[in-house]
Amino acid sequence: MEKNVKIAILLDIYGSLLTEKQYKLLDDYYNKDLSLSEIGENEKITRQAVRDNLLKGENNLFEYESKLGLMKKQGKRQENVEKIHEQIEELEKTLTDKKQIKILDQIKKQIDKI
Repeated sequence: MEKNVKIAILLDIYGSLLTEKQYKLLDDYYNKDLSLSEIGENEKITRQAVRDNLLKGENNLFEYESKLGLMKKQGKRQENVEKIHEQIEELEKTLTDKKQIKILDQIKKQIDKI
C-alpha cells in the first residue's frame, strides 16, 4: 500500500489521538493535497516547521497502529467480508428458489454493515 494512502487511512482511524495541530497539518497535506509551503503560509509557520510536525504526526500514527493494530484488523475484516460475498454468490448460482436467494441477499447486506 502506498505510504500516502496508508497515512490517510491511519489518520481516519487514529486522528482523534493526535493534537489538533498535528491532525490539521496531516489532513491538509494528505487529504487536501496542500503543499508544505501552502500549509506553512496558512498556519504562519515555516515550511520546515510544517515538515517537522508532519513527521512527528506520522510517527505517532505508525506507533498507534503498531500498538493497536486497528488498520490491520480492519483489512482482515474486509478480506473476510469479500470471501463471504464470493461464497454467497457461488451459492446463489446453484439456487433456484427465489426466497432463498432473497435471504442470501439480505445476509450480504447485513454483512456489509459490520
